Amino acid sequence: MSFLSSLMNALPGAAAQGLAWGIMAIGVYITFRILDVADLTVDGSLATGGAVCVMLIRGGFNPWIALLCAMLAGMLAGLVTGLFHTRCGIPAILAGILTQLALYSINLRIMDSKANQALSVDKYPLLLSQRYVRELSMNNPLPLLLLFTAAVIAILYWFFGTEKGSSLRATGANPHMARAQGINTNSNIVLGLMVSNGLVALSGALLAQYQGSSDINMGRGAIVIGLAAVIIGEVIFGKIFTNFGLTLLAVSIGAIIYYIVLQAVLALGLNANYLKLLAALVVELPPLYQNVRPATPQAYFSHPGGYLDINTANAAELELIEGVGPVKAQRIVEYREAHGPFASVEELALVDGISQKTVLAAKEMAVALPPE
Repeated sequence: MSFLSSLMNALPGAAAQGLAWGIMAIGVYITFRILDVADLTVDGSLATGGAVCVMLIRGGFNPWIALLCAMLAGMLAGLVTGLFHTRCGIPAILAGILTQLALYSINLRIMDSKANQALSVDKYPLLLSQRYVRELSMNNPLPLLLLFTAAVIAILYWFFGTEKGSSLRATGANPHMARAQGINTNSNIVLGLMVSNGLVALSGALLAQYQGSSDINMGRGAIVIGLAAVIIGEVIFGKIFTNFGLTLLAVSIGAIIYYIVLQAVLALGLNANYLKLLAALVVELPPLYQNVRPATPQAYFSHPGGYLDINTANAAELELIEGVGPVKAQRIVEYREAHGPFASVEELALVDGISQKTVLAAKEMAVALPPE
């Protein structure tokens, strides 16, 4: 009984933190799933967003202006990482690490060389505060966090449906083919990193207001939380949410579930020192399950190695790919006949109506063998 009461008491706070971190997780999704880039800048840019927001509010700025400036600061951090990677030729993961290290000193400078800065709701007009998370009032942060999440998902859904957004998705699906189509992949990588880290910094700014302070270490482990939210959302809702907007919503829900699980484990009496270990297990177990589970029996007929060959499969066989129905299967066949064999499974993203999620599902069971 004490466990249930403790868990129920912690649920509003877990939901609020999950929503705030969910915006960061959506930013991680953009680089991790759409761009296929391992970006570690987020551990630094989240703290940058919190630092900029807190210091501007302490300086008398409107909290909305502070949120906007925090997001712009995060986009600037993403720009630096993107230029390191595309202009200097530094591998993406190392470019993110370098920017993250630099941001530690920059964040300290932003916060007047202090490791943390307080932001009391009694002294400053904050947009949200954890003090009111259990109250049924207009000061409760949950409605505003829901509004932010819905706005972020709606804007991203619109953007990735535009020509520029589609070219960015093509860059992540197959950069070689994207360049062959005349797409500037380097500029798209930079843009994707800017959008991602802008969202991460926005999340940091919201978290700083929510908890009433910014801390130099508030972004430590952010990439793990973001990946955990992405993976939880995909594992639980992957077969239900096929629309791109719903996929982003699944990531946000994944962050909420992550924090609810943490609160449940703490309510059971787990030592808080083991939370990082738990977070690592949450990230690792779903992919491990997917890698060791038996392959789909229907896939073992198109290629002797046990995979579906998208260059020889007919429309009916292509429908075995998750997310591919009769119409999309026919489009794949028509595209193959018009443009020749696929060079890789990733090129399925060039077919009208084939989403990145479908490409990821296809990669688990399909190959693109060259014609004999």
